[in-house]
Amino acid sequence: MKMELLMLFRTLMLTAVGSAIFFIGPANAQSLPTVKILPLALANEAVLEAVAVCEKSGYHVAATVVDASGVVKAVAKGDGTPPHTIDSSRGKAYSAVSLGSTFSDDTTSAIVARVGGGQAFGPIQHLPGVFLVAGGVMLKAGDQIVGAIGVGGAPGGDKDEVCAKAAVNKIADRLK
Repeated sequence: MKMELLMLFRTLMLTAVGSAIFFIGPANAQSLPTVKILPLALANEAVLEAVAVCEKSGYHVAATVVDASGVVKAVAKGDGTPPHTIDSSRGKAYSAVSLGSTFSDDTTSAIVARVGGGQAFGPIQHLPGVFLVAGGVMLKAGDQIVGAIGVGGAPGGDKDEVCAKAAVNKIADRLK
């Protein structure tokens, strides 16, 4: 009888411990964050659109899309475009995705307007890969940053930004 009570006690204890682990475990478990990824097809479409829009205005440009972590996703260099435009378009895209959320701005022109001439501008402009000139525009899926596009080569960053915004507008409805 004593042995049976001991066995029953052990069974009840194991059941209680198992139940506690089952119910408490998931409540304390952390889940992985859900992030949206910019599809390659949309990145390619964006860079081609930016180059095409600028070409219609007579500007030979390059366009680069980076993902949310600043890694190059797509590049298009228009015919007859100087080689430096690849670097400038990448730097503008990288600057938009890197600094845009810090300053709550979606374009490099807005970032430059906010920090240009201020104390922060000097150190920020010397960060590796940053090119603080108009022509970079953030890509968002709702409020989530999925990347940025940069355009370089038009005679003025304001013109580059027009082409970048046109590209963003073309794919915006599919970034959800």
